Parts: sequence; C-alpha cells; structure tokens
Amino acid sequence: MDESIFQPYLNSKKIFQRNREILRPSYIPDELPHRKEQINQLASILVTALRGDRPSNVLIFGKTGTGKTASVKYLGKEIQKADSQFNRVTYLYMNCEVVDTQYGVLQNIGNMFIGDFNERIPFTGWSTERVYNILREKIDDTNRVVILVLDEIDKLVYKSGDDVLYHLSRINDDLQRAKVSLIGISNDLKFTEFLDPRVKSRLGEEKMVFPPYNAEQLRDILNQRSELAFFTGVIDAGVAPLCSALAAQEHGDARRALDLLRVAAEIAERNGDDKVTEAHVYKAKNKIELDCVTEAIRTLPTQSKLVLMSILLNEDRGDGRLTTGDVYETYRELSQMVGVTVLTQRRVTDLISELDMLGIIHARVKSFGRGGRTKEIESSVPRVETKKILEDDEILQAIKNYRPRNQTTLI
Repeated sequence: MDESIFQPYLNSKKIFQRNREILRPSYIPDELPHRKEQINQLASILVTALRGDRPSNVLIFGKTGTGKTASVKYLGKEIQKADSQFNRVTYLYMNCEVVDTQYGVLQNIGNMFIGDFNERIPFTGWSTERVYNILREKIDDTNRVVILVLDEIDKLVYKSGDDVLYHLSRINDDLQRAKVSLIGISNDLKFTEFLDPRVKSRLGEEKMVFPPYNAEQLRDILNQRSELAFFTGVIDAGVAPLCSALAAQEHGDARRALDLLRVAAEIAERNGDDKVTEAHVYKAKNKIELDCVTEAIRTLPTQSKLVLMSILLNEDRGDGRLTTGDVYETYRELSQMVGVTVLTQRRVTDLISELDMLGIIHARVKSFGRGGRTKEIESSVPRVETKKILEDDEILQAIKNYRPRNQTTLI
C-alpha cells in the first residue's frame, strides 16, 4: 500500500513537546514575567470588587505586545479563583476590534447575562434603548459587581463614537442592586481626545501605562514559554536572545518575539532538523514579513493592484528613475487591457501615496524648479513574489506576459 503523503512529516523529529498554542499571544501562563508591578497595581484597584464594592474605572495604555491583555485576563482568572465561594463578581472580556458597534457591544454584554436562548437579544432589529434597558435589567437581577473589560476600546470609539461608553459609564446611576466597573485597553494614547468630557472623566478614574519590554525581559518571556513548549535541548542557546533582540528593535513587542520563535521551530520541524538554530530565526523573520506584505497586497482594491503592477513592470525594464507620468502611461494601457475604468492621473497619484503609506512602495517628491514637481517611485517589496500575488487576481490574468512600451521622460 502506498504510504500517505503526510507520512514523512509524521515521522520527522518532533520539536514541540506540548501544544504550540503556548507560543501564541492568546495563551495566558500561570506567571507573567516582568509585569508584577502592573498586575499588583491593578489588583489593588480591583480588590474592592471582592468586598462587594465597585472598583474605579481603569484605562490601560501601551503599545502592541506589552502584556496589557495578558495581564487583564490573568487577573480575571485570579479574581474568579478568589471569588469562587461567594460568586459576587462577574468578570467579562470583550474585544472591540471584533464587536465594534454600539448595538453589537450592548447586545453581546446583555446576552452574557441571559441564560435562556429564546430570550436572547437578536443580532439586529431592536432599538439601542431597548437593548440597553434589557441589559440593565439582567445585570440588576442580583447583588453583584460586574467588571467589564473592553479591549481595543480605541477601535470602537473611532468607528462608532462614544455613545456606548456614555451608556456604560453612567449605568450605575440606573442600577439598584448591581454595580458595574469598566476597564478599557488601548494602543492609542490619543483616543481620549475624541471622548465627550463627561465620558472621559468617568472612564479615566485610574490610568495605567504598560511600557515596552526590553531585549532582556523578552528573553525571560521566551525562556519561560520554551520550557513549556519544547523538548529539552532542541533550542540552540542563541535562538531566544536573537528573537528578543529582533523584537526589541521594533518597540519591545512580545507577540513578535513569540511569533518568531514559533515560526522558526515550525520551519525546523518541517525540514526534519534536530535543532532550532539562528538560521531558522532569520528564515522565520523573512517569512513573517513576507506574509504581512502578501496579505496587504492580496487585499488591495483592483485599481491599486493595477498601479502597483505598472510600477513593477516599469522596474523590470530597468529604466532607472520612475516618475508618476511613466507609471500612469503603463497604468492606462493595463486598465484598457483588462477592461477597467481608467482613473485620472490625479487619482492615480493618490493611490501611489496610499501604497507608499502601506510601505509597499517608496515615493519621494522631486522638484524641478519651474519645471514642476513629480514623484520618484520605487518598489520596496520583492518583485517576483509580488507579481505572482498580483497575477493570482482573476482580473489581472490578461496582463501576465505584458511588456510596457518604451517611454521617454523629458526633464
């Protein structure tokens, strides 16, 4: 019998001792290295809930991967442990990047308190006022303290305004028995500028900032997770310091460090290697970066894909400096070939600026004095791989083997 296509991979040396989820940011370990101070500060605020009183509302700030969510979830587990006998505290976590509308937030919170499936608040169709009233009634069923964590709270405010925060921050005025306390988590220090002054003062009763990790702290985090995730001796001594150093360069992001270590180990395992080495880490770095770029390019609108393709095709011809005019001429030909509406040169210039902002190309404005100004454009992504991604788009199939005509730029 033919052996399965998966057999060689199943027989390859195992590097992961336990679930590789341990190396994902969603995993909450029993101890969070280098966040004791922040956890203790939060615990001192939230302890009042265990006494049956309402803790202050807290706003937590910090860049991505600084342990904000992990610390808050860790505290949630600890509160539930401490409260297991009394059941006085309800701890709820919600990610506002996933649920980012006023109706959605209120509906989700309300349904957490409704046991009977038939009584649940529907996804849509009720007035916000009705949803809020049901939510308030259900919370007020018993004498309890509700701690509500709103992660990525800035995304909610930017998308839907601060109405829902106004409702939630004044909910205690409408409750007879229960008490509600809010914890907001944000990557953006500035988002409070968009809040109504009343919401701002109620929401930010206490503020905390989580600093980025340095390379040494990241190394401790990686060592802790490595012991849990890997077999002994499969990780080279230089791997954790290298992952930490690379992540520390980009503002001390623990998620980035964990991703590098996990992907490096997966690459080693796929290759059937006995150990994870620094070479695997560099491969992982390139893979993660390419994956981010790939995703950004794949999800571009068709017009932006055509503009990017025009830049890459002109670069393939190797004419040196590329101007907006060169790109526009090629773009016009490509658009006609694939049957897409040709945009004006001004609009294409805007799309070039957007690609520049995404980091896919690099566009410098060059002035020729009285001769006017133009942009000098070059791509900042691997050309061959990027063209392959663009050619996967059905609309761009027709231009697979297209070569742009020679153009002259008058200066």
